[in-house]
Amino acid sequence: MKLTNNDLLLYLVTDRNWLGENKLEEVVEEAINNGVTFVQLREKDLKFEEFKNIALDIKKVTDRYKIPFVINDNIEVAIEVDTDGVHIGQDDIEVEEARRLLGEGKILGVSAGTMEEALDAEKNGADYIGVGAVFPTDSKSNAVSVNLKELKEIKETVKIPVVAIGGISDENLHLLEESKVDGIAVISAILAKEDIGKATRDLNKLVKKYLGGK
Repeated sequence: MKLTNNDLLLYLVTDRNWLGENKLEEVVEEAINNGVTFVQLREKDLKFEEFKNIALDIKKVTDRYKIPFVINDNIEVAIEVDTDGVHIGQDDIEVEEARRLLGEGKILGVSAGTMEEALDAEKNGADYIGVGAVFPTDSKSNAVSVNLKELKEIKETVKIPVVAIGGISDENLHLLEESKVDGIAVISAILAKEDIGKATRDLNKLVKKYLGGK
């Protein structure tokens, strides 16, 4: 699947800990209907079959709306479910090996916290880079902090799309304007809100205003 310019604009990363009684696939569908453009299934500590079954449920939704859908870390699940790709971190499989396993037709996203990591990811086959954490975040306590100057330099240097991640909300999104990144990845800024639809619409408007999406 080839990424288009606006696919990464508002990128939802899942975390069922925020959902309460709500079903993940229903929340994802509501978010898509209100402006989410990309979905990553990131659910830690699940056994293979449970992870696979959740991925199948989410894929039905993303396929219906033609939204790119990737799996966090687990290439085996991604291949079996036939998702659009995988997103990996620096402590996961090597980028080059991930690309070999996925093949050329799938999306490969890679997390980076430094220019060196970003350039290495690009060189070895990444389709986009998730750079962060740009703000303090509760979802990943060991996340490497990236200042906004570094984020802008990475965006200006690599040729593939860059997504900012980590602690982004409607209150601080404007600080990313000068970075010219291609989108933002969020978890709690959508999933922790009582009104998922409104939270998504508000973020979608802001990201278009500050990052120039169509």
